[in-house]
Amino acid sequence: MKLSNALAALTLALLANFASALEIKPYTPESFASLQAGKQPVALHFHADWCPVCKAQAKVFEGWQGDASVPGTLLRVNYDQEKELRRRMGVRTQSTVIAFKGSVEKARLAGETDAAALRAVLAAAVN
Repeated sequence: MKLSNALAALTLALLANFASALEIKPYTPESFASLQAGKQPVALHFHADWCPVCKAQAKVFEGWQGDASVPGTLLRVNYDQEKELRRRMGVRTQSTVIAFKGSVEKARLAGETDAAALRAVLAAAVN
């Protein structure tokens, strides 16, 4: 009986860690607003399919999916289609990543593919 309780507790702990691990989703105004209203860590990745830097960034981010040491949600923004959002946020180049804690911008980075720099931007939204 004790072993099954320990296994149940371990399973719950693993699921809790997975639930707080990095999620990558497509951007929608509704999802962004919901995450901000819940004061959740969220980052916008202004991504263009034709951009090699964006592809390199996406590969790094995708490697962190399910990793509890990188919590939050990354919303992939279509750089070519979301012109009004780009204007409103002052984004001038694809491959820009902006991290928020709720509605407060915590960090911004553009044109960077270094994993440590990308992790630092996402981590800024947690603190």
